[in-house]
Amino acid sequence: MWKKSLAAMLSLQLVLWIAAPLAFAEEKGGNSASTVDLAPNSVSSVLMDADTGTVISSKNMDTKLPPASITKIMTMLLIMEAVDSGKLKMTDKVRTSEYAASMGGSQIFLEPGEEMTVEEMLKGIAMASGNDASVAMAEKIAGSEEAFVQMMNERAAELGMTNTHFANCNGLPADNHYSSALDIATMSRELLKHPEITKFTGSYQDYLRKDTEKPFWLVNTNKLVRFYDGADGLKTGYTSEAKYCLAATAKRDNLRVVAVVLGEPNTKTRNAEVSRLFDYAFSQYTNYPIFKQGDSMGTLKIGKGDIRELPLVAKHQYSVLLKKGEAEDGIRHELKLTPNVKAPIEQGQPVGTLIVYKGDQVIAEFPIASPANVGKAGWWLLFKRTVSGVMTAG
Repeated sequence: MWKKSLAAMLSLQLVLWIAAPLAFAEEKGGNSASTVDLAPNSVSSVLMDADTGTVISSKNMDTKLPPASITKIMTMLLIMEAVDSGKLKMTDKVRTSEYAASMGGSQIFLEPGEEMTVEEMLKGIAMASGNDASVAMAEKIAGSEEAFVQMMNERAAELGMTNTHFANCNGLPADNHYSSALDIATMSRELLKHPEITKFTGSYQDYLRKDTEKPFWLVNTNKLVRFYDGADGLKTGYTSEAKYCLAATAKRDNLRVVAVVLGEPNTKTRNAEVSRLFDYAFSQYTNYPIFKQGDSMGTLKIGKGDIRELPLVAKHQYSVLLKKGEAEDGIRHELKLTPNVKAPIEQGQPVGTLIVYKGDQVIAEFPIASPANVGKAGWWLLFKRTVSGVMTAG
C-alpha cells in the first residue's frame, strides 16, 4: 500500500510556479513556454524541469504514440531499482537465452548461453539500444519478458503514466504498445533519480568483449551527448511507425532538464529541435537548490525499531525552478516528518514531506521516503533501553 501512496504523492505533487504566466499550459497539451512551437516538426513534445517535474513547454504531450526504443527507459529504471534495492549487483552475471538472442533490430549480437555482467548489459542497452540485452535483463529480473512487462506496466501506473501501456521491454513494434511525451518525461525524470545511470547514457563510445577475440565497439545512438554541452542521456528511438524519437537530458550548473520529441522526420531535425528546447530552458530558467545530492536533510525518530534514529540524506537534488532574474528572497523550506513512526519500516516508505515556501506561499512539495529498511527491536533490546532510561533518569 505504501508504494501506491508514494506514487499518489508523486503524481499529485503540487509544484506551483513562481512566475505564474509561464507556469503550466492553460489548456492541457498546449505550448506553455510561449506561442512559438519549439519543436515544429515533431508530432508531440515536452520540456520538463527534472527536479520539480514542472512542464516548461509542451505540444500534444498527452497524445498516445509508439515510443520505439524509448521504451528502454522503463527497462533501465527497473534495472536501476533492482540494483538499488540489492536484488542485483552490477557485477552479477546475466545469461542470454535463445529467445533473448533471437531479437532483431538494434542489438549487441548476444549469442545463446553468452554471459555478461549487469553493467555490460546496461552499456549495451543505454548506448547501442540492444534489444537482445533488454530481454536478457528482463529475464534475469523477472524470470520472463512477460513477467517483466507486467512490472513495467505496474511501475508506470505508480508513476501516474496514464497514457502508457507496454507490450514488450525493448520497443519493437507491437499491438497495444504506446506512450506519450509527458509520460516519457515522467519516467525519464524517475530514472535520473539514479544519477549513476548517466555513466552509461552519457558515454559516447565504449567497448564490450574488449579483451576477447570478438570486441564490440559501442557508439551512442544519441549524438547530443557528444555535440551538446551538458547532454548526458537518455534514449533514442526509431521505427517506421514511430519515426525518429528522443528522450534527452542535459544539465548546466544546478539546472537539469528533460526534453522529449516524438515523430520527428529524421535524426538531424530531431537533434536540432531537442537542442532548441534545451537552449530555451537554459537561457530562460535557473534552479534554486534546497538540498543537493548527499546533503543531510534531518533525522527520523523511530519507535520500537532496531535503531532509534534514521539519518535522512538527499538521494538527489531538491530545488525550485526560477525564471532568470527572479528574486530568491523569501525562499525557505520545512521538513515535515510523519509523527510517531514505528518499526518496521520499508525502504521507500513515505515518511514525510519537504515543503518549500516563498514568503507564505507554498511553491513546491516533495515526498520524502525512508532510505533504508528498519526492523522491529527484539524484546531484549527494548528491555535494555528501558533499563538504561531508568538508570539515566535516576
